[in-house]
Amino acid sequence: MMRVLDHLEEWLITFLMGAATVVIFVAVMHRYASGMPLGAVQDRLIQINTSWAQELCIIMFVWMAKFGAAYGVRTGIHVGVDVLVNRLAERSRGKVIVFGLLAGALFTGTVGSLGVRLVWENGMHYALFTALGWNVGDVPQGPTTPDLEWPTWVVYSAVPLGSYLMCFRFLQVTWGFLKSGELPHHELAHVEGLDDEPAPLPPGKEDAIYRMEDEVHPHEVGEPPLSGDGDAGERK
Repeated sequence: MMRVLDHLEEWLITFLMGAATVVIFVAVMHRYASGMPLGAVQDRLIQINTSWAQELCIIMFVWMAKFGAAYGVRTGIHVGVDVLVNRLAERSRGKVIVFGLLAGALFTGTVGSLGVRLVWENGMHYALFTALGWNVGDVPQGPTTPDLEWPTWVVYSAVPLGSYLMCFRFLQVTWGFLKSGELPHHELAHVEGLDDEPAPLPPGKEDAIYRMEDEVHPHEVGEPPLSGDGDAGERK
């Protein structure tokens, strides 16, 4: 079960992104082909309605955003201001981090609960009672989307599902931090599949390449890095 959860966001985001790309491509090609003088083919193309494509892509991007937020918590790619936290003592820093993670879990859990109420009152109540064969009474059926005519509660389900998954990720990160003292860290410069070590230099060319060991000032191998005091053009 955990093996599935560990990759749930990637699978959903990959599927939604691929589907949105295909839908947008088909809609754009249909629009251009419908304006070409293709005789009977043009007449058939004009009869095909693709006005729903934009609405569907908007829905898919909303779902991608909600589950992408949960992915960001799990992998540590969310932007955070940690200047003050890093200046605290190690023991105090850990308490503040745990407090922040639990606060995030509380917030996303609250949003998820409010999202359940939103979904329930927008037609899920009616749909569930109808599926079970119960008397719906005066329960409203709920609105539908303009183009696809889907029940809005299905679209709004991204709010509770994504928020609860994000809450779970906050708790998961909190538990991992309490056990190991480490937080998920995403290295922006790292490309998976590429070696971290540079390729060996040809013989006799060791001094002909410039490095950036201090990540700021290039210098020849064997020379000290340039200082950042403004004298970048001078070497000693």
